[in-house]
Amino acid sequence: MTGDAFLVTGKAPPRGRFPHVKRAGDFVFVSGTSSRRPDGTFAGASADPMGVTDLDIRAQTRAVIENIRDLLGAAGADLRDIVSITTYLVSMNDFGGYNEVYGEYFDETGPARTTVAVHQLPHPHLLIEISCVAHVPRTGKDAGA
Repeated sequence: MTGDAFLVTGKAPPRGRFPHVKRAGDFVFVSGTSSRRPDGTFAGASADPMGVTDLDIRAQTRAVIENIRDLLGAAGADLRDIVSITTYLVSMNDFGGYNEVYGEYFDETGPARTTVAVHQLPHPHLLIEISCVAHVPRTGKDAGA
């Protein structure tokens, strides 16, 4: 068996044909995750009546990590199980705010991390997207699956 792939009820559906989470043996892979809410809006993004946007890297980072926590929870895992994180920032000018919030969740004993700048993400209100890999050994009856 190559692994279990699934969507998580109550989370924003992917904007393509891919799962939120895929298990392969003792590893759980979380697809790129944003601050998008189930209703299609984004945490850390607002627009005034004139259409001027206010994008907050700290709020978006916090929402992304909380979304990842929920996705991992559906796979029987937690943030503590993450072994590798890859973060995509639209602008490295947001690195400080992202890094500040990241430090609320992880420290030097946490996952290996890579942060890269990208030209854009799938929506103009997105400043950040994170994907990760967690190590979650199968136990009991799941161990042979």
